[in-house]
Amino acid sequence: MALPDATDLDALVALARYGSLSAAAKKRSIAVSTLSRRIDAAEARLGLKLVERHASGVRLTAAGQQIAASAEPLSSQLDRIAQLASVLAAGATLRPVRLSATEFIVSDVLAPQLPALLGSAAAIAVDLRSEPDVVSLAARDADIAVRMVRPVGASLVIRKQPALGLSLYASRAYLGVRAPDALDLGRERLLAYDDSYGALPETAWIAANGLSQQVVMRSGSTRALLTAVLAGAGIALLPDAIAQRQPDLVALACGPRLAPRVPYITYHRDRRGDPAVRQVAAWAAGCFERLVRPPAPAA
Repeated sequence: MALPDATDLDALVALARYGSLSAAAKKRSIAVSTLSRRIDAAEARLGLKLVERHASGVRLTAAGQQIAASAEPLSSQLDRIAQLASVLAAGATLRPVRLSATEFIVSDVLAPQLPALLGSAAAIAVDLRSEPDVVSLAARDADIAVRMVRPVGASLVIRKQPALGLSLYASRAYLGVRAPDALDLGRERLLAYDDSYGALPETAWIAANGLSQQVVMRSGSTRALLTAVLAGAGIALLPDAIAQRQPDLVALACGPRLAPRVPYITYHRDRRGDPAVRQVAAWAAGCFERLVRPPAPAA
C-alpha cells in the first residue's frame, strides 16, 4: 500500500466538509472531474472504497469518513501553507488571530506574556481585543474568546482554565495603623465595577452584603480599580494573582469570601484545524497556568 498524495487526501476532506463534489470542487477552485480523480487516486493507493457514487450524488463510506477525519489536520495545514505563501509572495502582513477578552485579561494576563508566543512562533500575529460585549465566534467577530462565564454551544470548543481567586484589597496608606481584619466595611470607601460587563459576581457580592451605599467609584476597568486602590482611594475586590504583585497592597480578612472566577478559552469547532488558532489558544492557556502557578525561581 502506498500513501496518497496530500492533495488527494485534501480532496477527500473537502468532500467530507462540503457534502458534494460540486461544492468541494468550488471551494478548492478546481474542476469537479479533477476533484473526483484525486479521490479515485486516494482509493487506489489505500486499497479502500472511500466514496459511494449514486444518481443523487456521492457519499463517504465508513472508511472514507475515518480517513477524512484523520486527514483533517493535514488539509488545514495545506490551507495554512497556501495562505502563508500568498502573504509572503505579496509582501503583506499575516492576518492576525483575533482574541477577544476583558480589559483585565488582555492587559494583565496576556499582554505581559506575549514574548512567549512571538518568540516561539514563526509568521504569527495576534490581535488582542479588549471588549465588554460577548462576541459571536460563529459570525467571526473573533477567532478566540476568553470568557469568565462558561459559554454554551454545541459548536464551540471550550477549555476551562485555573480559577482566579479574588479578595478585598486596600493600600497601606489607606489602612494607616488599622488592622486589616478589624475593618467595618459599612464605614469604608468601596471601589467597584460598573455594569459594562453586565451583572458580575463582584457587584452582586457588594449588593448582597448591603454595601452599595459605600461605593464611591465605579469603573469597567480592573486596571483603573487597581490604580485607585494603590492611590489610597478605597477598598476593592481584585484578582489575587494581580494584586499580590503589589507590595503596597494588603489583603483584608473582613467580610465573606467571594468564590473564585473561572476563565474559559473558547473557539468555534471549525477552527480546530487552523494551526495559528490552536497555537494562540494553547499560549493563552499557558498564560493562565503561569499566572496562578508561576514557575519557581532558579536556584
